[in-house]
Parts: sequence; C-alpha cells; structure tokens
Amino acid sequence: MGRTSRKRSTLANRAIAASAALILGGGGLLAANTYASAGEGWWPGGRDDGQRNSTTRAAGDQPVSTVDCPDVGNSLQEVPDQQRFAVDRELATLDNQITTAYQRFADSKERVQADRSFAENQILAPLRNERLVTIQRIVALIDRSAERPQGLEQMAPCTLRDDGNNDGNDNDDGQNDGGDQNGGDQNGDGQNQDGDQNQDDGQNDDNGNDGDNQGGNAGQAGNGPEAGDFVEIQNVQPNVQQPPNRNGSSQGTFTTDCGVNANGLFNPDNVIVAPGVSNGAHHMHDYVGNQANDAFASDDDLAAGDTTCRNQGDKSTYFWPVLRLQNGQQENDANADGGGNDQNVGEIQTPSQVTMTFVGSPVSKVTAMPRFLRIITGDAKAFVNGDANANASWSCTGFEDRQLKDKYPICPEGSQVVRSFKFQSCWDGQNIDSANHRTHVAFADEDGNCPNGFQAIPQLVQRIVYDVPPPVFDGDNPSVFAVDSFPEQLHKPVTDHGDFINVFDENLMEEVVDCINDGRKCQ
Repeated sequence: MGRTSRKRSTLANRAIAASAALILGGGGLLAANTYASAGEGWWPGGRDDGQRNSTTRAAGDQPVSTVDCPDVGNSLQEVPDQQRFAVDRELATLDNQITTAYQRFADSKERVQADRSFAENQILAPLRNERLVTIQRIVALIDRSAERPQGLEQMAPCTLRDDGNNDGNDNDDGQNDGGDQNGGDQNGDGQNQDGDQNQDDGQNDDNGNDGDNQGGNAGQAGNGPEAGDFVEIQNVQPNVQQPPNRNGSSQGTFTTDCGVNANGLFNPDNVIVAPGVSNGAHHMHDYVGNQANDAFASDDDLAAGDTTCRNQGDKSTYFWPVLRLQNGQQENDANADGGGNDQNVGEIQTPSQVTMTFVGSPVSKVTAMPRFLRIITGDAKAFVNGDANANASWSCTGFEDRQLKDKYPICPEGSQVVRSFKFQSCWDGQNIDSANHRTHVAFADEDGNCPNGFQAIPQLVQRIVYDVPPPVFDGDNPSVFAVDSFPEQLHKPVTDHGDFINVFDENLMEEVVDCINDGRKCQ
C-alpha cells in the first residue's frame, strides 16, 4: 500500500515558553497510606507483594525497558478551582521529571542491567526525591482551599520494569484477559466502558509475530514499538458487541466534517491536562476543528478561533497523538520537543479519512452537552498505569468487527489501518471538567445505562483511517508505524487516546440533540 501524502509540521520551530517553578512553603510529610497501582510492586527478579520495590533485582535478570511511576493526577479527586491551574502545572512537572529519568535510563541501559545499585542511586533515588518535592507542592496547593489530601507522598517512588514483550510467551503484556468484552473501570466508580474494546489475546500465537520478538526492539525511536506489539488482524476473532436498543432509545446520528488536518496543525501541548505548559504532552498531536488550540488557549480564544469544520457552528477542538511511519525518514520536528527530543521519530501520517459522529443512547434520550465540556478518552500512560482507562481500538477496513486494544493491526493487502475512539456518553450534569479530567463524565454500562446521578449526552465516536504499509521488522530497511507517546510509554498501542472540547454554538448543539432523539441522520 502506498503512503498518503501530507503537509509537514509548520510548528516544528515553535518557541517553548519557560515554566517558572512555584515557590511554596510547607507541605511536610503526609501520613503514610499504603498505595498499590496497576503495574506496581515488581522489578523483574524482585518481589510482587503489592509494595513498590525499586532495589531487589539481580544482575542478569530479564531486561528492564522503562520507568514506571504512579500517576498522581489520576488519584486527585478534588482540586479547588482557584488552585487547579497551578496543580496542573505541577503535574506537568512530574511528567517532565519522568521523561528526564527515562532518558537517563535509556542512555545507560547496559549498566542498569548489570548493576542494580547504579539504577537505584543514579535514576530512581533522584527521581523519587524530585517527585517528593513536587508532590508536596501539590499537597500544599490543595490544602490552601480544601481538605488536605492524604497519602500522595507515598506515590513518589518509581520502579523499572520490562515491556511485556521479552518473555517469549505470546507477548501478553497484561492488558487483556482472554477476550473479556468489558473495558474496565474508567472512572473509579465501577462503570465499564463500551463492550467492543478488548481483543482476544489468545489469537496472538499463530501470526508469526510472537515468541522471540523477531529482532526485538525494532522501533527506530529506540523505545519501540516491537514486533510483539503487532498482530495479524485476520488471526483475531470477531469480538464486537453492542447493547440492544430499548423503548425510549435515541437512535439518530449527527456527523460533523472537520477534515483530516491536511493543513498540518500540530503541537505537543494539551490544553486540558497541562494548560499553560508548552510540550505538556511530550508527543505531537493532530488537530482538526478549532485552529486556536495550544497550551495557552482560553475558552474565549477557542470561542473566537477559526474552525476547519464544514459547519461553522462547530468550533470544537478534536485532537489525538499523530501516527508516524518509522522508516528512517526525518520529520521537521526531529530536533524539537514533542518530536525527536521526546523520542518520537519518523514521518507524520495524514489520515486518509476522519469521521466524527455523535450518536445516542440505547436506553434513553440524550441531553445537550454544556459548552466547553472537556472529555479525554483513553489513557496516554496506560502502559505503566494498567488498562483501566484504556479505550482506543485498532482494526483494519473490512475487519472492524475485530477490535484490538493493546496491539497494532497488520492489515492484509487492500485494507487500511483504522483507529477509533468511543468517548464517554454520560455527564454528571454539573461540571465541564474535574480534578483528574475523568470523573465528571462516565461510560454507560454494558446495557447502556448511565451511573446514578449521570445523564446521557451525545456520544462522540471518532474513526481515523490511514493508508500505511504493513510493518517490516528486519532487513536493510525496517519500517513500522506507531502513535506518538510519552517516552517511557514505549509507543504502545494501548496508550492511544483522544481529546475533545465542545465548542458547538448552542443552536447547533440543540439541533444535534433533536436529530439524535428523533432518530434522524444529520450532518
């Protein structure tokens, strides 16, 4: 298959604003609460008892591949509005610290493998100390206006871990559990995401891409992806399930056409998670819709911004990590933040098609989204966090009844790669955002019901299609495709995610709601 043409980034040389550190007093040690997170509690060769163990590992054990740190942001349940901007900046500082530590680890992998004391003294201990100071600042900020959070400082220690593709056993990295159709707890409230997100990992032992990794770390970025991150889509069994529509359902659709980012608007910011912080994402994003979106965009900026959407009443911003072809060709951002500086290399691929459709609920009517509602689906750190919030799906045209969450698809000739996102479809009725950017929205359960206290809203379903060649892992010209990621996330497909800020004008949003509730197909 040929690669689609694309316009290179015009923002590769964008100025990076400096972030001044907050000078805060106080923030002494908190009472210790035991903390255990997904992926926590082990270093290959060490113990796995639910406690972080950053030192027990014998030289010569299974190689470690990345830095694994607890996600402080996901644990924040309440941040006062007046402190939220400052807290988000401190959370971005934590990400910067991990990125720096991962680079230190990557530059000294062989020594780390041979000498556990070097890893502890030169990587993990300095990182723990830096994180502790930053977490104390977060605690002090929240303590100014709300109840002092307990136990956050126990999240300062990090570990080193392998990437799940080194054991020669089907490359099962723990993300799926044998075809369970429920996607896990997205919001900490026991609600499961739509039931078509998990693959059957039992399909991975007949495709020729497992076992010995076929060349190991083939990614030209030096941090993935590997052969074990791919699977032949034809070897995956159909696994999509949809809840049946009931009386009172809303079966209409509204499709908005905002293009494919042919004009090349990219930046490594994330105005939702890291407002006011340049390179807050440490990976490059594609943008369609609103053209005023960067880390410093206010709601007023978004409301006044231009849009690529055909219907000018939709000034929403839709963004996601770019897909790159790691084929030895440099992109314009090869020496820029978000690109090569964060180990995201290769040619950015322009989608051949982007479809964004708002759909209804199988059990009820939907209500209007509030303007400036923010929704993040998926987890950019799912590889180390675990897959509780993972929500992107990968497939191929002609095979979309087979969806993958933790593998990239190898598509047969004539078929294109498809990545898709189903955003949260339930809203708490009050907030346009929340402390961890998740708990103000939720997924419906497997029957389509929203959690108590939540109401159904139009669900954004996003489908992105690429004409990229199948991966080549050996020979003189290896080539693989992969999404951009935080460096320590190793370009794993499970880290894929999508971001959305609703900037529909009120009249158009009402039209969307009426169309969906009346069962019509509109655009």
